[in-house]
Amino acid sequence: MRTTEQPVLRDIVLIGGGHSHVGVLKRFAMNPVPGVRLTLICRDTHTPYSGMLPGYVAGHYSYDDVHIDLSKLAEYAGARFYRDEAIGIDRSRKRVHCRNRPDVPYDLLSINIGSSPRVRDVTGASEFAVPVKPINGFNNRWLGLLARLENHQGPMTVAIVGAGAGGVELALAMQFRLRKELAKRGDDAGELHFHLFDAATELLPTHNPKVREQFARKLKQRGIRVHLGSPVVKVEAQRLTTEAGDSLAVDEVLWVTRAGGPRWLEDTGLALDEGNFLRVRDTLQVENDDAIFAAGDIANVTNHPREKAGVFAVRQGRPLADNLRRAALGQAPKPFHPQKKWLALISTGDKYAVASRGEFAHAGRLVWRWKDWIDRRFMKKFTDLPAMEESATLPDTSAAQSKEEAAQAISAVAMRCGGCGAKVGSTVLSRALGELKPIERDDIIVGLHAPDDAAVLRVPPGKAVVHTVDFFRAFIDDPYIFGRVAANHSLGDIFAMGAEAQSATAVATVPYGIESKVEDVVFQMMSGAVDVLNEAGCALVGGHTGEGKELALGFAVNGLIDPDQIMSKGGLRAGDALILTKPIGTGTLFAAHARLAAKGRWIDSALASMMQSNQSAAACLRRYGSQACTDVTGFGLLGHLVEMTRPSGVDAELDLTAIPVLPGAEETAAAGILSSLQPANIRLRRGIREQERWIKHPRYPLIFDPQTAGGLLASVPAHKADACVAELKSLGYPHTAIIGRILPQGEAIEPIILRA
Repeated sequence: MRTTEQPVLRDIVLIGGGHSHVGVLKRFAMNPVPGVRLTLICRDTHTPYSGMLPGYVAGHYSYDDVHIDLSKLAEYAGARFYRDEAIGIDRSRKRVHCRNRPDVPYDLLSINIGSSPRVRDVTGASEFAVPVKPINGFNNRWLGLLARLENHQGPMTVAIVGAGAGGVELALAMQFRLRKELAKRGDDAGELHFHLFDAATELLPTHNPKVREQFARKLKQRGIRVHLGSPVVKVEAQRLTTEAGDSLAVDEVLWVTRAGGPRWLEDTGLALDEGNFLRVRDTLQVENDDAIFAAGDIANVTNHPREKAGVFAVRQGRPLADNLRRAALGQAPKPFHPQKKWLALISTGDKYAVASRGEFAHAGRLVWRWKDWIDRRFMKKFTDLPAMEESATLPDTSAAQSKEEAAQAISAVAMRCGGCGAKVGSTVLSRALGELKPIERDDIIVGLHAPDDAAVLRVPPGKAVVHTVDFFRAFIDDPYIFGRVAANHSLGDIFAMGAEAQSATAVATVPYGIESKVEDVVFQMMSGAVDVLNEAGCALVGGHTGEGKELALGFAVNGLIDPDQIMSKGGLRAGDALILTKPIGTGTLFAAHARLAAKGRWIDSALASMMQSNQSAAACLRRYGSQACTDVTGFGLLGHLVEMTRPSGVDAELDLTAIPVLPGAEETAAAGILSSLQPANIRLRRGIREQERWIKHPRYPLIFDPQTAGGLLASVPAHKADACVAELKSLGYPHTAIIGRILPQGEAIEPIILRA
């Protein structure tokens, strides 16, 4: 993640990862505005490029060929990437409501979320039809559909509702792909039947007659039956019915029509048209709110109505970025005038395409090659990201829109004294923490519910206190997710010993900035942390927050334990099986993320693992007789295993091929991208017998990889190991594996034996 000493003065929040917003991110990356911060809210890490989706369906492109990696692009642009879904806007408070996280404040807001199918307008469509839009969720729907169709036996009928360019392209691409799949398995492609329905009386109504004629001929040649002037009024399981009363038995129904804006826009008070699309002016600002912009399918430029086509979203990226920049700097946005005629290259699935522009039409395989060249060139802009120069760190107050803001910005980067002078102001802190609701426990006598100089805790009779502390700097630009991971990481030692978490005291540093921005960072980060602490039954009882160059968070955690039931590092017994509950690889993956060398889906998998609590896993291991357990963190898997063998007086055999590994970790490690902590951990290689034999094994570097919020490494009696693993998987730890066994201590000085 990028860090800067430039204080944040303006927050531009982007809802959705559509074609316009990827253009905004790239443009701000190439020419950032000091003091202006971008935040992208999007539930999907990889956003598809609509122009290449038919080729992907037809099998001409891979997943990565047609998807833009938003995680990498946001990192490149220095933007925060919030993996969530917007579900509302509070315009009076300038807050975006999200499904799974606290509200996100904005100074300027841009919406580029595409359109959603209005399947509820037709009886049964929402239950029995597969919507093509929104395209950011298309891949999962397509793969599910493809799996059903590929496993189908006998005649198969597919209906596509919508005979515009999107529906026609999809029908032809699907038919081409499925015929190939059927041929591969030796089935008769003649048993595959496609039907195309539309209420309109002609194909592709927004294109010229020559184009319509080309596709009418192509559909006929390919045996796709077209039903025009036949609005579908009802969809049932394996049947659809038209307004004329015609009924067709179908195996699958795809919906490529009746798109509109999401229902939550209706509650915002923003100007909407009859399709629930945002009405925007030539500046791309919503008609009744200068602070909110919109582009792409979700926007209706009222002075320049155009069809919903990806070309317009792409073309709006530059003027949208420029107007957001102007608005952030207090300048007037400029009007944007879309072209009256546009080029559409519509494919037929078999590497053949039709060009359409105004009254012009041309078709052929050369047109498809031309389209392929244009599409690949577009994607290259967002996959081949040039190296960027470091931005200036001198304070720039040009984005400040008041004297008070400018003064705060200057003081935010001025020399500061240490000690109490580095503390975040009490007013800012009290406001940020005021909305948090940490749980209350009967054994907390003095805590945040009645603040004092220190917390006072009660230790129940027969219990001992477990105490641990962890602290580290942020590795991701989302403070809420960072807060969740930091709290989870800090609780790991408590759970690994078999203890119950009782209380936590936080220590945080927050980058310098104006009060409102500091307040939000503290609130977002501590919201994530408190969510995790509350889930663990752990009360937040106090803490200290100071200002520094980087965001960082840690916790001192108290736990309670029965002294006779401690799981310690010294409890390994010869003959035990060695179990690991989570995959490894977070160190190399986030090192790669910082170098733009990790795929976004790899980072998603790593974050999901890091946010998973070890609490249930620890309880399960205890039930199966574990006496030795530790959480795998900074010393890496090997380091923590060596730590356990020494006090236990045993050796350990580790199966490299059995170790669960996060997606992408082997690839990034093989590329030599390793955590900065890795060299220190590699010194422990002298604990491996015949270690030189294993240096070239792809898993070898990963046993030294430092983990954040890693899984539990524990031993259980061998005869209970399989049952223990099965229960751990049922509890939501799907990657749990037996990765080795504990051996009696031998004569060799090295305690670790590797095998594969």
